[in-house]
Amino acid sequence: MIRSMTGFGEAEESTEIGLVRIEVKTVNHRFFNLTLRTPSGFDGLQSEIQLWLRDFISRGHVTYTLTLDRGSISKDSILPQLNMDKAICYRDILDDLSNKLDLKGDVNLSHLIRFADIFRVSDTSSVPIDIDVSVIKRLTQEAVLAMIGMRDDEGIRLQEDLENRLKSIGNHLGFVENRAPERLVEKREHLKDTVVEITENHPIDEDRLAREMSYIAEKWDINEEIVRLRSHLELFVDTLVNDNSEPVGKRLGFMIQEMNREVNTIGAKANDLEISHRVIAIKEDVERIREQLDNVE
Repeated sequence: MIRSMTGFGEAEESTEIGLVRIEVKTVNHRFFNLTLRTPSGFDGLQSEIQLWLRDFISRGHVTYTLTLDRGSISKDSILPQLNMDKAICYRDILDDLSNKLDLKGDVNLSHLIRFADIFRVSDTSSVPIDIDVSVIKRLTQEAVLAMIGMRDDEGIRLQEDLENRLKSIGNHLGFVENRAPERLVEKREHLKDTVVEITENHPIDEDRLAREMSYIAEKWDINEEIVRLRSHLELFVDTLVNDNSEPVGKRLGFMIQEMNREVNTIGAKANDLEISHRVIAIKEDVERIREQLDNVE
């Protein structure tokens, strides 16, 4: 079964330092491409996170987001604290100013509270982070497995579409295979009629006609291309339906390139309207398959 490169998974857990949440999102990419988003204090884990992800994901653009909601931290650590030294300094400055300018009234609390920096509010992000790495690893794996489940489901739908396209190609190829010898007979009769019309009542050189037909048959022969295309088609189907332990997206991509090459050659050598119509239909299916394979791991 093939697997899509599009998926999303998440996992979260309440810990002593707050709510840890991990999201893993993937989209198609030729290689493994990782974007890591972690809060301050988790930078040292980034190399390990990449290794954990590589155990499950072979290719695709991966966006890994780790967030930490520290709202559950002890409220004592986030209550505002009075900076007494600054408050005393501001009071002394105001007293000195009042005396020198001979101002009426005493310095009181209403004057001091206008200086906001006499209060310190603890930044939760500055509280040291101390969390068991195994928790992050476990949550990462849970999120990745959820993402893989979505990729597997999408892979089933992709495989159904690919199998239908391959069946369509097989049907068109069967018609081309049957039509190929028929068109040679028709071309021979057409050539013979043309020669008779040109030579009027003169006898036809059957040997010369046979040589010309042999040359045309060799020039228009598409049997080798049909055999190779059918072989690629069968290998593609086998690779698609077998239980694959390794990603097959790139391998299938190479196969579809070879199939496209054979189809183009058949179209160039066909010299037959009915075969040309079938070749166009096959090329449409091949192009659709190629587009779908861009999202197959």
